[in-house]
Amino acid sequence: MHSTNRNRISKAGKVRIIGGEYRGRRITVPERRDLRPTPDRVRETLFNWLGQRLDGRSCLDLFAGSGALGFEAASRGAARVVMVENDRDVFGALRKSLELIGAAQVELVLGDAFEYLNRTDARFDVVFLDPPFRQNALPALMERLPDRLAAGARVYVEAPDALEPAEPWRELKRARAGQVSYQLLELT
Repeated sequence: MHSTNRNRISKAGKVRIIGGEYRGRRITVPERRDLRPTPDRVRETLFNWLGQRLDGRSCLDLFAGSGALGFEAASRGAARVVMVENDRDVFGALRKSLELIGAAQVELVLGDAFEYLNRTDARFDVVFLDPPFRQNALPALMERLPDRLAAGARVYVEAPDALEPAEPWRELKRARAGQVSYQLLELT
């Protein structure tokens, strides 16, 4: 659902979970500016990078949007998945998807991603970062994230251009799909 026009409005639709316990279930995607659900082939590559299963891991989907990444993590055995979304309509769609899927390990948070990082004491093993491209939020997020990461944590980043990681970050993997760059990072 990515487009060359970064300001496009996504059409309402569905995204399917591609692996794990909830494989084949569909997530509702509301029509919304800058909502770009991560495509199947990108999610497939990401979860290959992560080792397919996330058994016992704690995951944070910081700009949840459609919830494709967070629900995929829950489907693949994550013990806890926190999805943060600030758009009330999109949050409502997440809630409906959660009710249909029935993933008890998923916690939905209506609010700002930065405020969530400031108030939580939780540490996460995997963090998904796919903020709206127009926000240019990645530099500030990369500064704040280390305090929220467990030892050996991985951070997935989706952006229009590859992030050139600086200390304390190290890039593990990088790929591109159309107009979107995606990477897997870790703390050094």
